[in-house]
Amino acid sequence: MARFYGEVQGTRGRASRLGSSGMRSHTRGWNVGVEVVCTIRDDVDVIEVYETGGSHDPRQKRLVATLSDAHSSS
Repeated sequence: MARFYGEVQGTRGRASRLGSSGMRSHTRGWNVGVEVVCTIRDDVDVIEVYETGGSHDPRQKRLVATLSDAHSSS
C-alpha cells in the first residue's frame, strides 16, 4: 500500500498516482504555479508547498507552507 496518493482533474479527465517514499507535483499557469513536495522525515509525513514562477520560470521557488502529521505530546 502506498503512503501518498495524488489526484489531478483536467479537460482529459482524472488521473491519480501513488507514492511510497515521496511524491511531487507542479500545477501552473504561465507566470505562477504551486509545487507540492511530499516526503518522509523521521517516519513523519511532511508536505511542503512552494509558489513558483509557473511555466515561464519553474525554477523560481518560494516556500509558502510546511505541513506534517507530527503529533504534539501534550
